[in-house]
Amino acid sequence: MRFFPEGTAEERAELIAGAKEIRRTKQKALRKLPPVERVKWYLAAEERTDELTKVLRFERANSFSFHVKGVRRARLHIPGLDTGSLPDEVAVLARREMPIHSRITEMVWREGQLVVRGYSYLTNVPPTEKRRPFRMAVLRRAGSKRVVPVKMRTFREPQATEDSKQGLHCYDWSGFEITINPRLLKSGGKWLPGKWTTGITMPGPGGLYAGRIDKGEIGTGGHAQAHVLEDGVRLVASFPEGRLQLTVDLVPSEVESWKVADESLQLALHTPAAAGSTAKPAGLRVERVKDDFFREYPVEERDGRSVVSVPCADLSVAESETEETTDFRAVILLSGGKERRATVADGLLTGAHPMSGGREIAVSTDGGGQLKLQDRMRQPVVDRMEWNDCELFLEGSYTGPGEDKLLVLRHGRTFEEKLLPVDITEGRFTARIRPEGMELYGTKLPLREGRWYLALRSRSARGTEQDAPVKLRADLLGQLPLTHPGAKRIYSVDRRFFDRIFLSSGSTLSAEERGTYRQRLLKRVHAPQQRNLPLKEQVIYNSYHGRQFSDSPKAIYEELVRRGTDVEHVWAIGDQRAEVPDGVRVVEWHSAEWYAEMSRSRYVVTNVMLNSFFKRREGQHVIQTWHGTPLKKMGAHIRGTTKSNPAYIETLPRRSNEWEMMVSPNAFTTPIMQGAFGFENEILECGYPRNDIFHREDKEQLAEKVRERLGIPEGKKVLLYVPTWRDDVRIGTGKNFKLDLRVDLAAAEKALGDDHVLLFRKHPKIVDNITGAGEGFVWDVSEYPEIEHLYLIADVLITDYSSAMFDYAHSGRPMLFFTYDLEHYRDNLRGFYFDFTSRAPGPLIKTSDELIEAVRDIDSLVEKYRDQYAEFTQDFCEPSDGLAAERVVDWILKERE
Repeated sequence: MRFFPEGTAEERAELIAGAKEIRRTKQKALRKLPPVERVKWYLAAEERTDELTKVLRFERANSFSFHVKGVRRARLHIPGLDTGSLPDEVAVLARREMPIHSRITEMVWREGQLVVRGYSYLTNVPPTEKRRPFRMAVLRRAGSKRVVPVKMRTFREPQATEDSKQGLHCYDWSGFEITINPRLLKSGGKWLPGKWTTGITMPGPGGLYAGRIDKGEIGTGGHAQAHVLEDGVRLVASFPEGRLQLTVDLVPSEVESWKVADESLQLALHTPAAAGSTAKPAGLRVERVKDDFFREYPVEERDGRSVVSVPCADLSVAESETEETTDFRAVILLSGGKERRATVADGLLTGAHPMSGGREIAVSTDGGGQLKLQDRMRQPVVDRMEWNDCELFLEGSYTGPGEDKLLVLRHGRTFEEKLLPVDITEGRFTARIRPEGMELYGTKLPLREGRWYLALRSRSARGTEQDAPVKLRADLLGQLPLTHPGAKRIYSVDRRFFDRIFLSSGSTLSAEERGTYRQRLLKRVHAPQQRNLPLKEQVIYNSYHGRQFSDSPKAIYEELVRRGTDVEHVWAIGDQRAEVPDGVRVVEWHSAEWYAEMSRSRYVVTNVMLNSFFKRREGQHVIQTWHGTPLKKMGAHIRGTTKSNPAYIETLPRRSNEWEMMVSPNAFTTPIMQGAFGFENEILECGYPRNDIFHREDKEQLAEKVRERLGIPEGKKVLLYVPTWRDDVRIGTGKNFKLDLRVDLAAAEKALGDDHVLLFRKHPKIVDNITGAGEGFVWDVSEYPEIEHLYLIADVLITDYSSAMFDYAHSGRPMLFFTYDLEHYRDNLRGFYFDFTSRAPGPLIKTSDELIEAVRDIDSLVEKYRDQYAEFTQDFCEPSDGLAAERVVDWILKERE
């Protein structure tokens, strides 16, 4: 069904026959399908193929979103389809098919009242400023018929539209604010213990709709919290099953303070006078969460206080420093046989007591105010933080050793890491983070967009197993989020998992540019408007989707500058990931300005596919340099394989023919590009401009500068490992892939570390961290902008099926091919354009041990593969004279004339 528009006549007929059979035998199942699915299968069974194709194309553009029409009865609406011709059981929407979507973004106490902010909307039924729906929150007391309505104030919240991740509807006017006076929960003027569930009511087609108020993910909107109403009375806002719930909790006894004395954890208990309970604390039961093992301890009266002593030895159960945290529950045993989870008094300071073996006993709490005891590795806990001139200062307690520690910032999605100094003395640590100026090979760039989690790590550690997470002392959580405006983005300290803090680096796009909906407007409204304006005498460059100032576009820019061409140079950079020379104007990738410059620049130079929004206009010249000679099949040539996407393949001819000229690196590649992309315009078979670097007169001096920039020790030989990604080793359902690491790095370091370094460059689609990378034997150079610089300094290239082999062959230096999955990759994933096993200019290696041995035996392998290497360069490296950029610029200037 997904690829029906691209199917053959036989495939279409087979699907229609199947749809008719399903309608005949599975009527009930069809009715339970989501709305658009119902429509598709109905149209298929009715052989209304033109309309089915329109629906499928609409679905591709708007994934899971659709229009809703009707006041009394809602019907699905898709442009180009007469939904009135569909039977009611297909087109009429049930209320469950327009659920309320809600999320809390902030939950704080102000002037004795709980203020809950967030957004809520009916899915596919967007509100507007003129038609803001009247909404009401409802509190229901569990086990009672009592209902307390709470009005909601509506405001504009663009975050709702961005978070929806769809492009069809604007949910900006779905923001809400609820103010809950806890005294509304009293009965007869008295506090009664009990739970209050929450719901939300709003109008929609056919009447009122009811839904939940759901938690957020981070910060105050994503964590439970307890608030003391008066001595012995708490209101707990929590999220069982993700839904906001309020609990009035009467506290007969609570933990007021703690200390460690005589090798025991001594907990002082407080009995609130206003609790109204005659039960007194008689003991404490400490339960080990993972196996329910427990011990009980009596309450003793000391100087008029109730105290429980728990031997620290009973809480210290780990056998090694890095063992997982062991959690303990604490239950207060009351007189009369009652019991309750131990909660902490307002103002109790959490902390930890160091134990032997690098462990500590932690006294902490959670969002609901329950006491938590832990046996854990020693962890840094922040108790002071502030921004000063875009520098984040952190200070706190840490009882572990400090002489070899680093502060690690680890990206929550890409797992990229930044290592920073930290000062640890006398049980305290201090650290400073300047997110605007993170060191990267001699340049300073801002932190990549996203959440960066903080941890301490030993300098000698390889991997994350021994990382100690940085947390915030529980009584200071109310200071978050702690925000600071940078030059182009907002930085913020916030929390997840209750007290685990992270540093968020915000988007460089404005609120009016972020998210699928806003990007859809920029493509469909803004860009067409810009195409009606005059062209500018300028060149806009795209290199790897805005990730770099590099590759063939850079070489073309440098040649234009060398000739003194009178044009303005504009470079598209995403997320501030690269620096550009003086005289080059930067536009943010996918910003409104980027769409404008792509629409108005007379010259567009790119090395990647352009988005489908782009339409080359009269007088505009688009140069596609691409980025590699193909070994593995691509584009239309993978049609029929398990990785084929016919819908994407169908778009290639139209999109590729927006290019006026395409650069080809060699005669082998030219017909492949024409067939894979359906490209019919001019091809300039001139070699890749980026490979001109191998013919520069100063290439040896440049190579020395690159070694110095990287800090590679003098006299060490350089192994450059450049593996490609595996289509079937995906992370989730997105476009990111895991690192399929088969090299035994420890064994390689032992065998080769004395006289070699291994530079490891991941493919941009791979997001895993390289375990063991540092400045010893393994170096992660994935963020180094110019791979051609790495080719210059590499003594040996190690790769698999990457196009790096064709570029590196210009150097004439040896290559090793670590092809441990050759048969699977070739036969099941992509397929090759030629017999790689017979034409590879180096040995095909199956195991890590063989790879290490091949490095040691590289001289004899060079001699063995001399003839094959010569044939390879003859077939794939011609032309190769250092004049590729000149040829491209000649073409540009000719078009200009």
